[in-house]
Amino acid sequence: MTLSHLDEAGRARMVDVGGKPVTTRHATATGRVLMSVEAMEQVEHATARKGDVLTVAEVAGIMAAKRTGDLIPLCHPVPLDRVEVRIVPVPEWPGVRVTATARATARTGVEMEALVAVTVACLTVYDMVKAVDRGARIEAVRVTEKAGGARGTWRADADDDPNEGV
Repeated sequence: MTLSHLDEAGRARMVDVGGKPVTTRHATATGRVLMSVEAMEQVEHATARKGDVLTVAEVAGIMAAKRTGDLIPLCHPVPLDRVEVRIVPVPEWPGVRVTATARATARTGVEMEALVAVTVACLTVYDMVKAVDRGARIEAVRVTEKAGGARGTWRADADDDPNEGV
């Protein structure tokens, strides 16, 4: 298989999806932000100086997914039907698990939208806790599932996902 965003001469190109059928597509991505116990407590109790970290980060992820075509140079702008971002505290890490699912009826997939949503949500969490924990870190951003289109459904191996379990 070749890289679809390169032409015969190796130059970048936007893939022509005009001949592809319009189908319902969805993708889910996950990531996590690890942080200190002190930062985690502020996230869980919505007492961070900048406000309710979880709600702000979820909204930031949704907003970012809608701008994916503007952020990734060769990514098609996709009219999204739905974007859901959920951030769950995991005190045992300590940190938060971020999950985003994007859905569209389109000619191309929405993995990039799910990844952008997770990444921006993680960056927002980091931004909001960095005053308490400069060592907070974003990890393990990845697509965990995609469906729709000619190649059907794909799921990542659950046993290999650091964002699942504790």
